Amino acid sequence: MSGAVQTGWPSSSDPAPPAPARRGRRWLLVATVLWALLLAGLTWLSVRDDPPTVREQRTLADSAPVVDRAVGELARAAGPAGLLELGPARVSAGCRVTPLAEGARLRREVGVLASAGTERAVLTGIADRLPASWRAGVGTGLDGPELRADAGEFVAVAGRATGDGRLRLTVDTGCRPPGAGQDPTPAAVAGPEAAALTAALTALGRPTGDVPELVTAPCPDGTLARTARSAAGPAAAAETSALAALAGGAPLLDNPPVYAYRTGNVTVLAELGPDAARVAATVGCPG
Repeated sequence: MSGAVQTGWPSSSDPAPPAPARRGRRWLLVATVLWALLLAGLTWLSVRDDPPTVREQRTLADSAPVVDRAVGELARAAGPAGLLELGPARVSAGCRVTPLAEGARLRREVGVLASAGTERAVLTGIADRLPASWRAGVGTGLDGPELRADAGEFVAVAGRATGDGRLRLTVDTGCRPPGAGQDPTPAAVAGPEAAALTAALTALGRPTGDVPELVTAPCPDGTLARTARSAAGPAAAAETSALAALAGGAPLLDNPPVYAYRTGNVTVLAELGPDAARVAATVGCPG
């Protein structure tokens, strides 16, 4: 019998087939885990240090100071004689930040004097006096001239005429996550606006014992613009003529039921409806 090895069968002395490349797979798994940890670390640093890149990353609590500062800038831009009223913060819920997340929006308004025919000129003057970074401009809207601006941090500013000798400037956050709550500008001690409000209410035969609502906004120079507001409510019919003596015969606005005048450095605005009256007295920001 021959000692030749039969073809087709491996010799018992041949090396064994190579084992699966387990070591390469193990290193691939380790590299994947390290990469995932690196990405997680970079994401955490970005969230901690980088400014938000979309509106949905800012809550109402984050945006409230931006809104207040924007109101102060608008008050300064309107000028002491043009500013009629500061509106309080209004939060409305029920909007959607994403299809799965509910949010809320924060708005504040500023009332400005603009007699008929001067609306575009007044809006343009305000836009010119706003910070350059706001990129404010006035264009033509569906109902007349409109001011548009960006106050930063995804807070929008708009302005348009109301049709009664006034402009309404609006500061709006858009829909945001509510956050941990708002931290509004603290109310300041009432100043000359409180005395002017009391005098107007007295002239109208309205009660003066109630504590007025005080609305404020920080001016760019560090002072506060302030509005003292009486609550609207039932009242005996009153005519704007009751305020003529306080206006010294030179009202800023006499468009019943709306009447406005200046006394010292305070602007008084009255809305005298047949069933309710509301009065506001405002001290603006230095120009």
